[in-house]
Order: sequence, then structure tokens, then C-alpha cells
Amino acid sequence: MTAHSRWISQAQVERFVAFRMARSRRLTDPERPLELHAMIAEAALRLAVGSTDVRREQLQHLLRLAELPNVTIQVVRPEDGPHAALDGRFATLDFGDAARPVVYLEHKDGAVYLQSPDQVQTYTMVATDLAQVAMSPERSRELIAASLAQ
Repeated sequence: MTAHSRWISQAQVERFVAFRMARSRRLTDPERPLELHAMIAEAALRLAVGSTDVRREQLQHLLRLAELPNVTIQVVRPEDGPHAALDGRFATLDFGDAARPVVYLEHKDGAVYLQSPDQVQTYTMVATDLAQVAMSPERSRELIAASLAQ
């Protein structure tokens, strides 16, 4: 049982997990891998969820992903200052020529897709600001690797 399953049904938890697993597999698709630029709060790397072994495997997984040419991982530390994404997590999804970009916002019992060009532009600007505040991908990998040694 996951930590947030108290708020949503087991069926919804399973659906979220299946969706995330399918999306994760697309990162290593040999034909057309998805591109991912993830900005992760340092606190998420330190959050004590699961056993020490589980947390270690998660950090190792992040390092393996960060080596892929289609994946960029940046860590956001509190000491790096304020940024425009302080009000929560989100994902901007760009489909190239296939469709207009959208923003994906997940909340306790579901998700919302924002499609308005103005809303998408706002979140795109927030993501740009966050990437500028975050550590570089190289320094982020070093921080994650150092977390493994602790």
C-alpha cells in the first residue's frame, strides 16, 4: 500500500502505477525514446520512504537514467534560492508536431491537464526559471552519488 492510498482507491493507485511504469519504459525505447528533463527537490532525495535498500536502489536508478542522452536531471536545493515553482509539482508535455503541448498537474485524487496556450506558456516559463535555479546536471549527479555514500 502506498502512502497516498489512504486518499484514493486501490484501483486508482494501480492505474497510476501502471501509467508511470509504461511512461518509464518509454525512456529506453530503442525506436523513439521520450525526452525527460526532471527537476527534483533535494528533500525528495532525502525523504525516508521505504527501506535503506529501496532508497539506495532509487538513487542508483536516477543515476542510471541521468546517463541516458535523452534524460536530464537537475536537483533544486533550498540554498539556491527562490524559484517560480514553489507552489507545487507539474509536468509540461510537448508532443512535437503531433499535438499542442499540455501541462499535467497531479493532485490527491486525480489529475488535470491544462491545454490553454496561456496556461502552458506560464508553466513553460516556470520550468525555465526552475532550470536556471537548479544545480547543473553534472553537479546534480554528483549530489545524488554523494547521497548514496551516506
